[in-house]
Amino acid sequence: MSIVTIRGQLGSGAPEIGRQIADRLHTDYVDREIIAEVAARLQRQEQEVLAKEMPPSSLLGRIAEALEHSSSLEVGFEGAYLPAWQIPLNDSRYLQTLESVVRDLARSQSLVIRGRGSQFILKDYPRTLHVLVVAPLEVREKRVMQNLKLDQETAKREIARFDSSSRKFIKRYFKAELEDPGCYDLVINTEHLSFQAAASIVVDALSFKD
Repeated sequence: MSIVTIRGQLGSGAPEIGRQIADRLHTDYVDREIIAEVAARLQRQEQEVLAKEMPPSSLLGRIAEALEHSSSLEVGFEGAYLPAWQIPLNDSRYLQTLESVVRDLARSQSLVIRGRGSQFILKDYPRTLHVLVVAPLEVREKRVMQNLKLDQETAKREIARFDSSSRKFIKRYFKAELEDPGCYDLVINTEHLSFQAAASIVVDALSFKD
């Protein structure tokens, strides 16, 4: 049984490569399904869980987070008798559930997992290959403009927003740097590699993984 975790900058091709890897391995590609399962276990809306992947960067966002935290403290002992959906979703409950979902998936089958901190949750899991996909900014801009039908300035803003949120998510929950090459077995630059070629490299490398 083999597991591939794949993470990448917006426009790097990570989702496309991940799906091709799954096709070649005849296994499942898991992405938003993790959000759905975490939400189900926490009895929450998917949007509330997804918001945990987009840590607040603005002053208003930080104020809202502080108010949420203070309200959770006020629940106190009586909070134990509230329905799960009424208890504020703090970082600890979210992370514990996320880790449980990812580990359960990894125990049950071979699969390709996109993001969600899986490279850290499964850091020491056997037969698991961790992949980071990158590309120069100008290459990513062109891809995002083409794929999302955006002008260049809007594409730049989307890339900056996505990359910033991804870095903050990893730093917040896993106390690590998203693009630290030491956290991965492979770092693939798709500037001069097709997504098909990148997928082939990952599948070949998987055969050498302990």
